[in-house]
Amino acid sequence: MDWTDVTVTVSRDQAELAAAIASMVVTGGVYVEDYGDLEEMVQEIAHIDLIDEDLLKKDRENAVVHVYISPEENPAEALGFLRERFSEANIPFSLGDQSVREEDWATNWKQYFHPQPVGKKLLICPSWEEPGDVGDRAVLTLDPGMAFGTGEHATTRLMLEAMEDYITPDTHVLDVGCGSGILSMAALLLGAHNAVGVDIDPVAVKTAIENGERVGMTAPRYEMRLGNLAEAVEGEFQVVVANIVADAICALSPDVPRFLAKDGVYLVSGIIDTREQDVLSALAACGFQVVDRKESGGWLCLVTKKAV
Repeated sequence: MDWTDVTVTVSRDQAELAAAIASMVVTGGVYVEDYGDLEEMVQEIAHIDLIDEDLLKKDRENAVVHVYISPEENPAEALGFLRERFSEANIPFSLGDQSVREEDWATNWKQYFHPQPVGKKLLICPSWEEPGDVGDRAVLTLDPGMAFGTGEHATTRLMLEAMEDYITPDTHVLDVGCGSGILSMAALLLGAHNAVGVDIDPVAVKTAIENGERVGMTAPRYEMRLGNLAEAVEGEFQVVVANIVADAICALSPDVPRFLAKDGVYLVSGIIDTREQDVLSALAACGFQVVDRKESGGWLCLVTKKAV
């Protein structure tokens, strides 16, 4: 089956933020073409004459963010989401699309993910690489497949760093919008009693289950559920995490209080800074107050508690 390769062209100085935005609204993966430093990089290893002439003709002022849309998804809908997000962020852009063979994406995307430390306690390692010397860090081995969530993204890193401060051996964790399962898996590695993930995307739930099984995490300690929060989850949790987009946080937060323990924390990430006030207003309306705020690359992670 052919995937759709949606391209978003932006200026080079906006490439990192553009890739982050694109990652939050699609599930098939993202990579960035940036030839601005081509000659400088090649000079370090070879003579400039050895550069292919087609590469020399590449645009040096702009970067191209490639977003892969699976055959099951609607490319027009994805284009609409991207257009809305980039407009909200006030980033000048242009969109394009073309077909790409699934087998090309299935092999090529892996080159962009490598072992990386996160916070003080974790090392995230793709399943196809060796972690090397990890020191005192717990290794989270992950194969994201077609579901977003590798730890590369600023929002995921912010969330994982925040989780370190609130996970104890008695902690029950609820992962809203589990994606690849990275937050639930990390919670267990950080010492949580158990983690329950929920997502409306069957691909995400399937990927999260497979990721857990690969490292020996299974129910009941690690449990991934398909469905919406209100219908698929029961019980009380000391930590609720949601690494999703601002609109989803606003929509789902009214259901969170009934799952959150009295002194529990609700951690939300995936919030672009231009939407901070919208999220704050939605959280306040649900009875939450912010007790900590983390920021990186224009993205926010908020730690909240029920207002007294």
